[in-house]
Amino acid sequence: MTKSNRRKFLGTAAALCAGTAAAAMPVTSSAKKPPMAHHVFFWLKNPGSKEDRDALVAGVKSLSKIPTVRDLRVGIVAGTEQRGVVDGSWGVSELIFFDDLAGEAAYQVHPIHQEFIKKCSHLWDKVIVYDAMEV
Repeated sequence: MTKSNRRKFLGTAAALCAGTAAAAMPVTSSAKKPPMAHHVFFWLKNPGSKEDRDALVAGVKSLSKIPTVRDLRVGIVAGTEQRGVVDGSWGVSELIFFDDLAGEAAYQVHPIHQEFIKKCSHLWDKVIVYDAMEV
C-alpha cells in the first residue's frame, strides 16, 4: 500500500470511527423529565419459573398503555457482584414515571392496572413499592 493510500485509508477509518461513536452516544434532550417515580419490586411465588417471570414481565409491560404513564422500565435481577447493600431476592421490577401525583393516582384506578392485578397477582408472593418525587 502506498503512503498516500495508507493515509487516505487511516483518515477514512478515523472518520468512520468518530461517526459511529457519535451515533452511539445518548441523545440529550432539553425536555423536562417527569418528577414522580413509582418503583415496584415483585417476589415471585415460583422464583425458579421462567414462564411465571415472563408472564409477569408481559403483564407489567401492558401498563405502558395507561395515558398518565410517561415512561416504563421493566427489569429482572442483574448478575452484579453480591455485596451487603445489594438485594437480589426479588424477581421482577417496574419503574414508572409520571408527571405528578395526580397522574400516579389515575394510574392506580385505571382499568388496565386493575386488569393487570387481576391477571397477574397469582404470580407474586410479595410486592414492595417505593414512590419518590424528584428534588
